[in-house]
Amino acid sequence: MTWHQSIDPANNLIVSAIWASLPVIFLIIALAVLKLKGYVAGILTLVIAMLIAIIIFAMPAELTVFSSLYGILFGLIPVGWIVLMAVFLYNLTVESGEFNIVKDSILTITEDRRIQALLIAFAFGAFLEAIAGFGTPVAITAAMLAGIGFKPFYAAGICLIANTAPVAFAAVGIPIITAGAVSSMDPALIGQMAGRQLALFSVFVPFWLIFIMAGWKATKEVMPAILATGLSYGLVLLLTSHYLGPELPGILSALASIVSLIILLKYWKPETIWKFEGEDIKPHKAFNYNSLQVAKAWSPFIIVTILITNWGLTPVRNMLELATLKISFNTLNRIVLPDGSLLEAVYQLNLLATTGTSIFIATVISAFILGLKPESFFKIFLKTLNELKYALITIACFLGFAYVANWSGMTATLGAVFTIAGPVYPFISPLLGWLGVFITGSDTSSNALFCNLQRVTAEATGVNPVLTVAANTTGGCAAKMISPQSLAVATSSTGLSGQESALFRFTLPHSILFVVFIGLITILMAYVFPWMAPDKSVDALSLNIPEFINGPVILFISFLIIFISGFYLSKVSSGSSKTDS
Repeated sequence: MTWHQSIDPANNLIVSAIWASLPVIFLIIALAVLKLKGYVAGILTLVIAMLIAIIIFAMPAELTVFSSLYGILFGLIPVGWIVLMAVFLYNLTVESGEFNIVKDSILTITEDRRIQALLIAFAFGAFLEAIAGFGTPVAITAAMLAGIGFKPFYAAGICLIANTAPVAFAAVGIPIITAGAVSSMDPALIGQMAGRQLALFSVFVPFWLIFIMAGWKATKEVMPAILATGLSYGLVLLLTSHYLGPELPGILSALASIVSLIILLKYWKPETIWKFEGEDIKPHKAFNYNSLQVAKAWSPFIIVTILITNWGLTPVRNMLELATLKISFNTLNRIVLPDGSLLEAVYQLNLLATTGTSIFIATVISAFILGLKPESFFKIFLKTLNELKYALITIACFLGFAYVANWSGMTATLGAVFTIAGPVYPFISPLLGWLGVFITGSDTSSNALFCNLQRVTAEATGVNPVLTVAANTTGGCAAKMISPQSLAVATSSTGLSGQESALFRFTLPHSILFVVFIGLITILMAYVFPWMAPDKSVDALSLNIPEFINGPVILFISFLIIFISGFYLSKVSSGSSKTDS
């Protein structure tokens, strides 16, 4: 027997929306007011959502339970698997002693905390977001900042705020591609529009990052670095999103930002070295490691970057996805959506294709290079698993809540309320994407939920639908820092599990500011600068890759290079013993 999803079970959209919003309201209160631990808030929110789905939205209990189980599975794989492996990789470098060299080598570029935040949290984090997403950038960059001396809470908060502008083009453009698929619009057009909305925003984010860290006076001192980081990212994003389609802008923009900042630092340095209040400014010590020792210490992060990049390449991804185990939730396939179609709930257990597996392979190779014995490898893994047990429960519960909200109709109900905004809808449009990411933790999921609604509403209100569909994904960027999933990732990677509430209170004002900023850009583009919305896509430049360069060939070449280099580096003396350069 089928069950028809309803977005207005109370026969009054406002009343239905109030019921649908109760789990979200409780979650905010639980984190911001009651200050509950993340996993406790997650469990209670999931229970409340299930009760409302059953009692108010008349979702059969069986469907509600299976919806939550589906979300929990997705929370564990791929999301939880990525977080676990990212923190495990970091712990390997720490336990081996090699992270001391990584820390010292970053300090040779700059000892200034402001520049370190720009380089690692924004630029390198943007690169990881572009090639992986799913919490990978926050997990790795927050751990790195904490490792080089940032207070763990600040490291987590800064990386969450920095991981904003890159989200729209994450994971090789998947959010944009998804937006095009569900709205029946050209993803190239959506990518162009998103690039134009985010170009200016990409300059604002690094500025705001330093401003909240250090204040206005200290921000002015590093304005050249802020402009080099943000302008290079924004300009390349603008050009590549216009000419190259949605897949490459995130990667190329992040690389441009990294290179621009490093080049600038060769010719310019801030007048003073800024550190956190109460932090000793120690005199710069001589860097007595040679280039091979530095390469060995950085090898885990170099290897993981190479492998994550490979996993994001279409030929490799297509090959690995051949091993995907598809588990059909036939019970859930009885759900009839508002448009009359049946829900297709197929859980894809793609252990090979998930980014977490690429990181796991990097940990195995890194353990060999760093000289860790198998017993040490497993001991560190068990220690990491113990550290993250509550974080994994938190992630699983939040994803369970997201899928109950989605498949019961609660999320669609909340989205429908926004459509009564009329002429101010372009300003409200990013808020809808913001809400979607807060609930689901994913810009891709938010686009899947709301982009068709954005298109239909825009057409009904006389607004260019390209603008509002793009605004769904750019507005969603601002919610990434407050989504429960992201909070759990950030706290777990910095050893702060249980402090999600404090981190939520820290990031919430910035998230609201960012989405209002994007809302203002959107409404200006709708009524003042309508010419900024593209009306036809530019043919993307085609990369004529020879047919013989397929998935196996790419992986073979990459692993060959990694193993040869790794074998050589494994012979280099341990990082604990210094030699003259």
